[in-house]
Amino acid sequence: MNTAAIYHRPDSEFAYLYTKETMHLRLRTARGDLKGVSLLFGDPYLIHQVDGFETPVAMTRYLTTNLYDYWVCEVNAKFKRLSYGFLLQGYDGTEVFYGDHGVFPFAQEFLEMPNNYFRMPYFHEVDRFKAPEWVKGTVWYQIFPERFANGDPTNDPEGTLPWGSKAPDRQDFFGGDLQGVLDHLDHFVELGINGLYFCPIFEAYSNHKYDTIDYLKVDPAFGDAALLKQLIDECHKRGIKVMLDAVFNHMGDVSPQWQDVVKNGADSQYADWFHVNQFPATYTPGNDFEDAKDLTYDVFAFTPHMPKLNTANPEVQDYLLKIAKYWIEEFDIDAWRLDVANEVDHHFWKKFRQVCDETKDDFYILGEIWHSSQSWLQGDEFHAVMNYAYTDAIMEFFVKGQIPMDKMVSEINSQLMLYRNQTNQIQFNVLDSHDTPRLLTLAKGDKDLMKQVVAFTYLQPGVPCIYYGDEYSMTGEMDPDCRKCMVWEPEEQDQDMFAFFKVMIQLRKDWQPLLSEGDLLWDEVSETDGIIRLTRKTSTGTLTGIFNAGTVTYDLTVAPDQILVENLLSLEGKTGQLSPKGFVLLG
Repeated sequence: MNTAAIYHRPDSEFAYLYTKETMHLRLRTARGDLKGVSLLFGDPYLIHQVDGFETPVAMTRYLTTNLYDYWVCEVNAKFKRLSYGFLLQGYDGTEVFYGDHGVFPFAQEFLEMPNNYFRMPYFHEVDRFKAPEWVKGTVWYQIFPERFANGDPTNDPEGTLPWGSKAPDRQDFFGGDLQGVLDHLDHFVELGINGLYFCPIFEAYSNHKYDTIDYLKVDPAFGDAALLKQLIDECHKRGIKVMLDAVFNHMGDVSPQWQDVVKNGADSQYADWFHVNQFPATYTPGNDFEDAKDLTYDVFAFTPHMPKLNTANPEVQDYLLKIAKYWIEEFDIDAWRLDVANEVDHHFWKKFRQVCDETKDDFYILGEIWHSSQSWLQGDEFHAVMNYAYTDAIMEFFVKGQIPMDKMVSEINSQLMLYRNQTNQIQFNVLDSHDTPRLLTLAKGDKDLMKQVVAFTYLQPGVPCIYYGDEYSMTGEMDPDCRKCMVWEPEEQDQDMFAFFKVMIQLRKDWQPLLSEGDLLWDEVSETDGIIRLTRKTSTGTLTGIFNAGTVTYDLTVAPDQILVENLLSLEGKTGQLSPKGFVLLG
């Protein structure tokens, strides 16, 4: 038995309250190392007694990575407190006890030591990670406002180009605005979308608006406050939630605060609002507008036009928290997406969470973090992150061919075990965005492959997001090419892809409880055949997906009335052939 691989951490994603009365427990062991694991548990004030233990609970070997097995179970406690440890059984008959002080022989003398047990001292409902329930049933749609639709040419910035007249450069404007979004609400309704995520809409210098000038003002090129209120109201009438983008890591360099620092240096009233390492605040231009060297102040990346805010400064905190509250109170937004969230201090985000929770019930907070994010997802900061670390594994196997099938499965399972189930159920699953090449471009124009990847992703825990235009098979290389103008000419729209997305979105809605809360079971992962058979399961039903990621046709038997969605499946009676890049979802 590889005792060095055994791991559990109390009061974490390994031991947490799932409901008010139910505790989820996990244990990690070496892959294939154990025959079984049982949970030994009782009340902390009773386990010293002969009959102080409850009946042991057999744990289930759930997800497996290349290195580890993860065992899971759930328990209740009559008095809302728990002492617990684990009985581990090896294939060779070895039995050990694992508790708060490590591994011991499974002997009575060690079982009788109360301090050898892990503890959940009390089931505090206030500390339980709570996820907004409505998010589980949401399919999001990301809008880059400057490129979605030009509904009001009168507010176009000087030098605005004709819509879609060229591939975009970093400084180009095409006139997209909020009126353009309002004009196309029927598009979202037809597609089935019930959540809109807007890239920044506040006054800023650039077309992307991540260099904020005034956080309390809608950018004049997009419209005004009255138009935004109208848009949000109309979205809510249609059952569509609205998420705005907050850029609190940095400001724009033409903001009045930064301009005061440039003018007055260390004497500026805003000198401590930023991270200025040496006055005056200067830089040497780099290769392009967004590059610099010899910076005397901290910025986002190396962009001289985005000086980094000092969120440890109480004045900055007060300023940003008032902004967070203002847009919730005055405009009734439903969620904040937080840009570059990992580069802002945890102390500030905890205050931010408190303000949002106090202002609106069931408010959703989404952080832009591209890597493992446990420290932000403990229940007192964000509800979820943009789940790039999860979907990267999918893209790297299916689309880029950079990792083998078993590595993808291992990465997916590992990510799921980093977080509580409440978090996994509302993680924000993106296959492309304004910061990445478009999915169809990465798939080298292969629409069947694109459909396969979308279907596979829609079966995963978490909530999917469509990047504007993907439903019409838009293409685009890395920024700025991925920010092309939305295609509105019917003859340029891929109606087959649009119909496919409609079907997949409806499937997410029809099967929402199962897809949100069901177990994830890998029925078959065959490198040889290139076949993945994946099941989502609850006590009331199952949904199975079969994906051919190989190079030859796969024979299968399937009842036609079980088929929910398919692509590249040939069927005669119950005998089917699934072509490479094909899939079938069975209910």
